[in-house]
Amino acid sequence: MSLLDQEIDAIRGRETTVLGDPYPTTHGADDLRMVFLFPYGHGYSLMCNGPMALYDLINRDTTLPAYAERAVQYDSLIRDGNRLRTPVGTPYRTIESAAPVRDADVVGVSVTNAGDLHSVFRLLDLAGIPRRTPDRVPGLHPLVIGGQGGLANPEVLADYLDVVALGEAEKSLPQLLRTVHAHRQTNPETPLLVQLARIPGLYVPSLYTCDLADGGGVSAVRPTSLTVPDRVSAQWLELADLHDAHFAYPVTDGTAAGIIPLVGCRHTCSFCTLGVPPFRQAPLEKMLAYIDRLEELSVPLIIISAPTFTQYRHRAQILERIRAYRDRAAARGVKVSTIIGSVRADEMTADYLRDVNELGDFGHLFTELSLTQARGIVTIAPEFAAADLVALYGKTMPPERVDQA
Repeated sequence: MSLLDQEIDAIRGRETTVLGDPYPTTHGADDLRMVFLFPYGHGYSLMCNGPMALYDLINRDTTLPAYAERAVQYDSLIRDGNRLRTPVGTPYRTIESAAPVRDADVVGVSVTNAGDLHSVFRLLDLAGIPRRTPDRVPGLHPLVIGGQGGLANPEVLADYLDVVALGEAEKSLPQLLRTVHAHRQTNPETPLLVQLARIPGLYVPSLYTCDLADGGGVSAVRPTSLTVPDRVSAQWLELADLHDAHFAYPVTDGTAAGIIPLVGCRHTCSFCTLGVPPFRQAPLEKMLAYIDRLEELSVPLIIISAPTFTQYRHRAQILERIRAYRDRAAARGVKVSTIIGSVRADEMTADYLRDVNELGDFGHLFTELSLTQARGIVTIAPEFAAADLVALYGKTMPPERVDQA
């Protein structure tokens, strides 16, 4: 058994589904196999709630002719500069099966921010999938789709992605899978990519052309055919249309799990994308039930992954439920900690700090993950030292409010 196989066996042994029963392990002969590629190690991949929510959705929707798997940057992969490769004779495979990633029907790549666009190439190379769309052969190579905030401008990777899901994909991705499956069964006259381009929220770069503006930039993006829409808009769904895993980590490795109590932000600073999606808050009963499930599983670290957590109307009830779990665990000699995402300085109140402080050990999401001892950290953005930078970034939080906080 290779080191990669041993590592994957260990991962499967640690994992537990938090939201509902374990995923089905048997699938129909004609079901599509979709593989989500994560540019992170296993532990951090479980916190990537965009692809993880869709992974959970696909595997729980019994009406879909498809199932989902995952492949991460395994520790046993061999690093060669910015490239990765598997041990000799071992294909890059998923956590769920020994089948090579390159044999998937659909591959999804999630780009968290524009600085990580290169990870798409690294993962495609690792899987043995041609980088460029024209070099991929339908039926031989998988359809490659992308999503997440790093692809807010999908034209940057227009030559490499077959499809880009704009906004929330709980509706567009299942439609894509059904369309791909039907196309393979019936082979209609309308090309597959044209059919996919007609699904709201899906952008097919090869079916559009960019008019370049004098001096740089793009003046217009036009369809190359009358058979596709003139414009593709990001899909922002109603609260009822969002899958439960949109607001909570669906899988845990036993060390940590978390909630995302709300999506969006009440502010619209021009430098920040948090205010782009409409503001929606997860139902409190779902958040409390999830925390109770974490106590049932004895998960010792709870992550509140919401940079706008101070805007959640029921935050006090959530913190109280976590505190009660912590106290019961402490009575058994077990330590439970909490990590909370960023908070706007002008939303930091005495009541909020009191509630958080009563949790005991807590800290900031991106620093606490690399510390051995918990700390409470407050970071003030440095541009507040210069009024012109505040104006440039369109800050809705004036320096006076920061000083007051």
